[in-house]
Amino acid sequence: MQFVNFVLAVISIMMAGVFYLVFRDPRRDIPASPLGVVSPVDGVVVDIDLTDKGVMQGEAHVVRIRIDSLGTYTARAPVEGKIMDLQSINGDRVVDYRTNALWLQTDEGDDVVLQFHGYRFGLAPMSFVRFGERVGQGQRCAYLRLTRFAEVHLPVESKILVKPGQTIAAGSDLIGKLPHA
Repeated sequence: MQFVNFVLAVISIMMAGVFYLVFRDPRRDIPASPLGVVSPVDGVVVDIDLTDKGVMQGEAHVVRIRIDSLGTYTARAPVEGKIMDLQSINGDRVVDYRTNALWLQTDEGDDVVLQFHGYRFGLAPMSFVRFGERVGQGQRCAYLRLTRFAEVHLPVESKILVKPGQTIAAGSDLIGKLPHA
């Protein structure tokens, strides 16, 4: 009987540890950079590339981040701006965002898109924000739900401040600067 109680106690402590890792959301110091783009997730930069598909007119930078499995499971808004509806884009723009993307438009008119890929157990991220809402730079905006990769799409004129292999923290590390800076 004592052995069974010991095993149940160990299992309970392990489950509490897992819940702590999944649901923790530490306070982050957001950098004072008005047109800076902060990392939306904890992780490692996997790739930086150019794409000609997306919300932006023409080419855009894509920063791909492998999300840290032991990091926080909350995504943060990379820039301050308004959440736009990907379904309401005029016919002259190409859209290659099927689901789970947040399109943010800054007050200066720059478009930044945050998209997620590689869902574990089929659990796609859930957004805390709705179309038309304003979010602040580094503000919590989505629950990742075991997602593996995040992509940040930036205007091609943006300056990229990270390199592949670099470890970044959500909301506190700058990954780029928008062109109006």
